[in-house]
Amino acid sequence: MFRVFSIRVLLFVASVLLIAPAHAGLQFQAGQTDWGLHYITASGDFAYQDDLSAFENLVRSSSATAVTFSSPGGNIQKAMELGRLIRRLGINTIQFRAVECASACSLAFLGGVIRYADPGSIGVHKSSFQGNVPLTTQEAVSAVQQITADVMTYMIEMGVDPALLQLSLQYDSNDIRYLSMSEMVKYRVVTFAPEAGHDQVASQVPPSMPAPQPQSTTPSPPVAQPAPPSPTVPPLSIPQARSGRIGHPRGSAPLKAMPEGKSTNVAVLKNGSWVAILGNSGRWYRVKAGNQVGYMHDTWVHVEQYDSGPFGKSHIQVKSFDNYADAEAYVRSASIPLSAYLATNGWFAITLQSTYDEQMAKSLVNEMKARGAIPDDAYATFGNTYVRKVCCQ
Repeated sequence: MFRVFSIRVLLFVASVLLIAPAHAGLQFQAGQTDWGLHYITASGDFAYQDDLSAFENLVRSSSATAVTFSSPGGNIQKAMELGRLIRRLGINTIQFRAVECASACSLAFLGGVIRYADPGSIGVHKSSFQGNVPLTTQEAVSAVQQITADVMTYMIEMGVDPALLQLSLQYDSNDIRYLSMSEMVKYRVVTFAPEAGHDQVASQVPPSMPAPQPQSTTPSPPVAQPAPPSPTVPPLSIPQARSGRIGHPRGSAPLKAMPEGKSTNVAVLKNGSWVAILGNSGRWYRVKAGNQVGYMHDTWVHVEQYDSGPFGKSHIQVKSFDNYADAEAYVRSASIPLSAYLATNGWFAITLQSTYDEQMAKSLVNEMKARGAIPDDAYATFGNTYVRKVCCQ
């Protein structure tokens, strides 16, 4: 039945979009299916000067509950602006293979509260600079870092795996990668897949959107709701630290004669240098590097016996708790994907689910703070004191 539903919407929407002329800049058109679904068609290129108030007014006047697209892309910031507006209005996005939603358009699609897309209907690739504005190498690098941070922040806000951006960056701006259904599910581009079956799909479609078949007198049980907090605390044992590699934000760390910051330096070790851990004194490891023995603070050593993530990658820590129950509750109730790590001091560090290159992490922290997506005291860290992820798979 879901396939019949999809085909009916496809034929109706495609008949409108395929005859619509191409526009430089977005055009919005209201429509209605023969069974009562009010929707908006957004067609043309995303342009910086697009006035999205026209879209909002049309949604309200038409009582639209869904948006579909016919767009090859355009301005990334405008696409994210539309996506955030779609989310604020609480409406859904739907995309079919007969029409195109590629490049920047894919970002606007992610704004939907509920998102459905046919395989091959969403295209992604890396962004490119447009226009004749000259940029120095430094300015270009800075601009790329900023837009990447903007996009990653946006994806996290929309509940999409930011690893989607990494996939996009593998394809040049003159090429397009159209996502398979398994990829859209993996990266959370869609909120359900047609393979899930009628009952699951129907239960996730809001009352304002037609279900694939008449409703049963027996309501479907809730689906895809967050699992309740686990009644059992995961293992909190901390393995003995025996070896590791230097990982310091400044690129190197001092080997101290005594376990205190004011002690004299025995040597300076570059990031990546391997050390044997002989013991510890409080927060200081006693280590051996080559023929030299001294002390390293535990935040400077990426311990090989811990599972704190890839060496050299940064976490973004947003909060910490002194007990597992509060940490788990915070992760499960968050609007963005989070994880909880057991730390060596017995506390639980709350981080974004993914790890990032150091410079990207710093840019992402600034961008997310500016948008209020994470607390003002959040920060980027190598997470060297993280022992293992304990919540939530």
